[in-house]
Amino acid sequence: MRRIGPAVFLALGLAFSPLTGDAQQAPGKAPLIGLLDFGAPDAARVNWWTAFRNALRELGYLEGQNVAFEARWAEGRVERLPALAAELVGRRVDILVTGGGETARVAKQATATIPIVMADGADRVRLGVVQSLGRPGGNVTGVTSISSELVAKRVELLREFRPKISRLAVLWDGTPNSRISLEALEDATRPQGITIRPFRINGPGEWDQAFSIIAKEGPLFVIASPALFIERKRIADLALKHRLLTVVGGREYAEAGGFFPYAVHYPDLFRRAASYVDKILKGAKPAELPIEQPVKYELVINLKTAKALGLTIPQSLLARADEIIQ
Repeated sequence: MRRIGPAVFLALGLAFSPLTGDAQQAPGKAPLIGLLDFGAPDAARVNWWTAFRNALRELGYLEGQNVAFEARWAEGRVERLPALAAELVGRRVDILVTGGGETARVAKQATATIPIVMADGADRVRLGVVQSLGRPGGNVTGVTSISSELVAKRVELLREFRPKISRLAVLWDGTPNSRISLEALEDATRPQGITIRPFRINGPGEWDQAFSIIAKEGPLFVIASPALFIERKRIADLALKHRLLTVVGGREYAEAGGFFPYAVHYPDLFRRAASYVDKILKGAKPAELPIEQPVKYELVINLKTAKALGLTIPQSLLARADEIIQ
């Protein structure tokens, strides 16, 4: 069972406190913002949503006075998303803000009229969520994490440690969003003669056996997804147990003991999503708001994990790191 400490409960209270004050007594006076997250309310994801709420506060939106929030968490279970999205639509939220790979796609299936603002997510054009980044069309807009486009960069970083790599194990969750990243990985590795072998873990009892097999395949590439993000500590521990060089996404993997992630800075994406909410509440149409791409990326290196794996970090890589965890 995952344990959540007092600090996380405090953050949860700040990020997703119940509707209070004027917003509860007179719901028609304050816009109701629905928050739909594919992941679980752990400290990291709560921090992202807190960045979103803080940005809204800076724009003049105060909970209990002129805005209210209603949140739903899928706990990494994609099958829960349709019902959660339907609940928020049933609550007649004024705007739906989504976090996590599949949420925008499911939210769009739930409503064609309520504005949807994406706080992150990969290729929304290929998933059919929007028509284009410049002119989304329909009721969806926001920011994208372009996870699939970062795949080639992660492979490039991996080759600094394994220049002659010929095989690569891949951990993914089987969702349409992750499939796009998997296809991008195939495109990035095929010209280099690297054979990839995907692994999908369906239950808690499969982790140890899967990693025993993965360890024989060579380095591990973790496809970024909320479902696997929940398991980042387990992934880091098993990778260390099997002395497995692992490429991951997001600084939170390094903080959990993972080796070297290269990804966007997610709190920044969630802050930028707040500006879309502000524009829509002031009358802008989602169809006419271009989708923004990331402007801030991070390379985080966990030196303790590198030492445990017997790896020597090239000085060129250390010089490029945004943060080094000792």
